[in-house]
Amino acid sequence: MTIRNWAKFFFFAMLVGGVVNGIFSLFIRWSFFQPYVANGQWGEFFAGLLWMVFLGFTMSVIAQAGFFAYLTLHQVGVNIFRTLTLWNWVQLLLIAVTIFDIVFFRFVPGVKDGQNWVFYMGLLVVLIFASVATAMQKVKMTGKKHVLVSALFFMIVITTLEWTIALMGRDENINEYVALLLFPLLAVNAYQLLVLPKYNAKSDEDRRKLEERRKARLNQAKNA
Repeated sequence: MTIRNWAKFFFFAMLVGGVVNGIFSLFIRWSFFQPYVANGQWGEFFAGLLWMVFLGFTMSVIAQAGFFAYLTLHQVGVNIFRTLTLWNWVQLLLIAVTIFDIVFFRFVPGVKDGQNWVFYMGLLVVLIFASVATAMQKVKMTGKKHVLVSALFFMIVITTLEWTIALMGRDENINEYVALLLFPLLAVNAYQLLVLPKYNAKSDEDRRKLEERRKARLNQAKNA
């Protein structure tokens, strides 16, 4: 990918994270915003919203680091296990281990009552549903069925690793942030997975045009 296209990719991924986090914060953290709205303190309201957008930017940067780490991990995995089929089976095993880890080592310590179980399992459903939907769209875009497992692995395992920042917290309001931070991570990771080929293709086209201009200048110099 060229530097210019990478910069666009980075910027739009950050924008996705910021916008998604800002929007969902109005619902998930409405108890924080409601007093400002009720009292007409719009300066404080927009300052709080801006902070949530900035938090989305931060999660976007984390998601992008995780994405490029996964691209390296995927290549290493294929090289180690020799075949994509065997690597896919390993990824499926890691997906199962990750879901088990989420439930028994992340969710269980934070559960205090039945209501919390509904909350946490709802988040797990969101994670899995969004991951499956993104993976199926990736297969549809590429026409390659074997990318399904890799897409699921990235969306579930890598997103969970990035989400661990919130899952390991034990603050009084941690449940709000556990819910809030999941959505920008899912949105940015889905965006990266689905649009990266577009930026790679644009980079190839830009390099081709650059080479054509270079050859044209050489021809002009020879004919001068």
